[in-house]
Amino acid sequence: MAKESDFIQSALYKNSLNVTNRNTNVLYYDCTNYYFEIERESGLKQYGVSKEHRPNPIVQMGLFMDSDGIPLAFNINKGNTNEQLTLKPLEKKILSDFDMSKFIVCTDAGLASNANRKFNTKGQRAFITTQSIKKLKKNLKEWALDPNGWYLSDSDNIYNLSSLSEMLESFKNDTDKVKLKSKVFIRNVGLMIMDLNKNLLLLLVSNIEIIKEQSVIHKLIELKRK
Repeated sequence: MAKESDFIQSALYKNSLNVTNRNTNVLYYDCTNYYFEIERESGLKQYGVSKEHRPNPIVQMGLFMDSDGIPLAFNINKGNTNEQLTLKPLEKKILSDFDMSKFIVCTDAGLASNANRKFNTKGQRAFITTQSIKKLKKNLKEWALDPNGWYLSDSDNIYNLSSLSEMLESFKNDTDKVKLKSKVFIRNVGLMIMDLNKNLLLLLVSNIEIIKEQSVIHKLIELKRK
């Protein structure tokens, strides 16, 4: 069964299309690992960074899910494998075996290597990932925190983020204030989110037109906030 895993996964996906519509506009990728109560390494069971901080050999699993959280494809790797190196091989299988070519890959910052980002700027693919503003280089940090030139995901009006406080004060209705604070502001390849506590989160994205076209920004933001 392990030898036929790739075929089984692609066949399962294709057969599922006869039962329901699969929402594959956005694919989520992440890795986890499983430990074994043994001390000696063998095969896939290798010492690595355990998610549960266990001092045991582990195996690693990478998993793609569709927009509805339904598993799409997975791979099993040695426990000492760099997680960043696992995305491209599995995504290539999705491109070749699942007959899919247009989607947005959403990952956390730990999986968003430069190689993975570049890979998902090709063709009709795009990516969204989190980015710590504190860890950015000086010029990029200045770009991220520049209040000028932002617009809403559902509008082309240009906003200056420093004027939002004045806009909030002009609202008499608390509901309108909450709506504004939860808005998603976009500029070039960045999404800036201001939550109710005025914390800022920067999401780096590519192919913004694909992302806007598929109307997935708000769903992604809600999932990132959870």
